[in-house]
Amino acid sequence: MVNASKRVSFGTPPGVVEGQRFKGHAELHAAGVHRQLGRGISGTARDGVDSIVLSGGYVDDVYGESEIIYTGEGGLDETRTRHVADQSMDSPGNAGLLLNRALGNPVRVIRGLDIRGKKRRKPTGGYEYCGLFRVADSWITIGKEGFRVCQFKLLKLAPGETAKPQPVSAGTDTETDFEAQVRQTVTYERLRRDSAVVHEVKGLYDNTCQICQTRLVVSPDGDAYSEAAHIQALGKPHHGADKIWNVLCLCPNCHARFDRGALQLTDGLDVIDGLTNKFIVALNRVKEHNIRVDCVRQHRSRWADRLSNEGVPDVDH
Repeated sequence: MVNASKRVSFGTPPGVVEGQRFKGHAELHAAGVHRQLGRGISGTARDGVDSIVLSGGYVDDVYGESEIIYTGEGGLDETRTRHVADQSMDSPGNAGLLLNRALGNPVRVIRGLDIRGKKRRKPTGGYEYCGLFRVADSWITIGKEGFRVCQFKLLKLAPGETAKPQPVSAGTDTETDFEAQVRQTVTYERLRRDSAVVHEVKGLYDNTCQICQTRLVVSPDGDAYSEAAHIQALGKPHHGADKIWNVLCLCPNCHARFDRGALQLTDGLDVIDGLTNKFIVALNRVKEHNIRVDCVRQHRSRWADRLSNEGVPDVDH
């Protein structure tokens, strides 16, 4: 529960200095460093986020001294020990971080110390206040555990530096105020792509899945439905190209499995089970469809440590 007497407050609290350590959440709360006991994000979609706790809870997190890739909230089971569902930008904490970016509000960052445990990972060495950061960028991607995650790039503010408001792209050309841009962004989670490349790839295979050979007929006239799957994903943080050599024609089931790494390609374009590394089938490919191996390798590299990574979320994050 959030103490009602401690409202959202941006900046470093009076009497607190960077590098200061705290034994636990009770001390963080008492000092006004982190208002929400036992949770990783303190804030709301309406007010923004004033602080976050880094505890190594998500395998996609990257913690640097001056740059952090922070995975937002959501997708955990009831015990908060397993990632079991997709995240969404419309959850309060994630939407709040978007609002920080739009309005230029800083975020207090607290780092958990000596993180241990395989199930409920928890900082055993207390917490350290790391100063103020700005939300520099945000995106949605498929994480290493196969679920969609909301990620935020946080950059440390130098002493006396202030964060500046930034437009938050919602995938549209409409000019709106910052708050409206955030509202558009949190509801615009799936880019609608209808490029010439997509049409070309679907035409090459007559809307037949290159992996399972399924052709989903959806009309009495024999029209079929298929989906274009980019091998190296478009947009941040993967920056794949919308080119024919980076696109497959798949059915919805195979597309979902491919996007989440449950299906992968070898350099020789064999389809393998991404969870067992066992051969499934050779990818169906017409001679006009040249697929670049560097895209295949980039897709495969995203899941390289899936079987060996035993990290699980903790109660902070």
